[in-house]
Amino acid sequence: MWTDLLYAFDAVATLPNFLAMAAGIWAGVIIGAIPGMTGTMAVTLALPFTFYMPPVTSILLLVALYKGSTYGGSISAILIKTPGTASAACTVLDGYPLAQQGKGGKALNMALVSSCIGDFISNISLFFLALPLALFALRVGPPEYFMLMAFSLTIVASISGKSLLLGIVSGCLGLLLATVGEDMYGSFRFAVSEDMKNGLGVVPVLIGLFALPELIRLVVFRPEDTSIAMKLGDNRLTLSEFRHSLKSILRGSVIGVILGAIPGIGPSTAAFFSYSEARRTSKTPEKFGEGELEGIAAAESANNGCCGATMIPLLALGIPGDVITGVMLGAFMIHGMTPGPMLFQNNLGDVYALFIGILFSSVFLFFAGKMTAGAFSKISRIPQHLLLPCILILCVFGIYSIGSSSFDVAVLLVMGVVGFGMMLLNIPAAPFLIAFIIGPMFEDNMRRSLAISRGDLGVFFQSWISWGFFLLTVLFVALTIRREWQKWRTKSRTTA
Repeated sequence: MWTDLLYAFDAVATLPNFLAMAAGIWAGVIIGAIPGMTGTMAVTLALPFTFYMPPVTSILLLVALYKGSTYGGSISAILIKTPGTASAACTVLDGYPLAQQGKGGKALNMALVSSCIGDFISNISLFFLALPLALFALRVGPPEYFMLMAFSLTIVASISGKSLLLGIVSGCLGLLLATVGEDMYGSFRFAVSEDMKNGLGVVPVLIGLFALPELIRLVVFRPEDTSIAMKLGDNRLTLSEFRHSLKSILRGSVIGVILGAIPGIGPSTAAFFSYSEARRTSKTPEKFGEGELEGIAAAESANNGCCGATMIPLLALGIPGDVITGVMLGAFMIHGMTPGPMLFQNNLGDVYALFIGILFSSVFLFFAGKMTAGAFSKISRIPQHLLLPCILILCVFGIYSIGSSSFDVAVLLVMGVVGFGMMLLNIPAAPFLIAFIIGPMFEDNMRRSLAISRGDLGVFFQSWISWGFFLLTVLFVALTIRREWQKWRTKSRTTA
């Protein structure tokens, strides 16, 4: 084993590999910070350039792009309330309020530190836990997925803000919109046009909900302070602030690793799940959504904790964890490396080299993020009446560049109007988004489970995993009802 590790370290510690990782991380951060330019797009576009590279170098480049874009989405989420990626949507909740308070640099530093720690823990888990976690992921079938999605929907209670009722309304609207398009049996729902048969894209809905309402507000209400730039303020992250958020960072990293190892879950769900747990266990949950550093720490550690973990089922079982690892599967096959149990027998040296290189990528992420965030933080100095039109152009360009679809641009604009209406009615956008993301997985796994059991509801309670998620769901709902009852009693006593 030690001989294999020394060979792997020698294979990784080359200038081409370090240049590939540095270029991938740097490009990923910049692409992730541009609204609409996703990590999937970055990895897919880079794939043809890896055909003539050595196998380890090519995979390290793709992984670096993935990691960089996952962190990069937090930059625009914090500074301009426009998540560059879907996984950064949760970061908006506390990141943008901090930027408005003149603490944008502090928020960026917390996002970077949390991302690097989550990424490093995820990489360690990939090294030591690849096979056990992959075997656990194999035990998760449609009934277990359904119970997990049902539990994930209880996150809506934690991100509803001041009104649970409005949060539930928002979540229901998100679930309704998630049904647009073709279902698993080939039937079309709400398909009033040919384009709607393919459903609505997550990225246009995401950017329309969070970015465009601010622009519409500027046009409609014409506030007097639009020519005033946000102050940068104190951008240093203190040791006490880091210690305060360390528990959430570690917990978020573990959540990211576990959910990332389960194919199909993705970093978006992990980020909201971690945020919900951080808020639930916090002594000051009312600060979440108003500019709480711990909220950023929880979200960013979880979504980056998924990055290494999504490769666990890919390497150990040959099953891609998400779309990006599906592209990486193609890269492995092109270079004559077949992911799965035989990979550890036939290409053990390359696997160890890949593991060591991925560990190095966490270091590259820190330095690239530090330099890029410092440059991007100056965006907050641009007055709103100049910044927001530029954001609109970036959003439209980014959305159109994904599939050259004018329909996606139309969805972006319509969701901007919907988001503005929700803003006027104080309906939170976050529950809408998380329900929209989880909705298809919730429905598909419910229908698959019932098809397998021929309508027998007992299929949802046949494994200890299903029972575990069911009991957690009941517990979380009970705690939410108890908390709302206490809030109502306190309010009644105050008014009396």
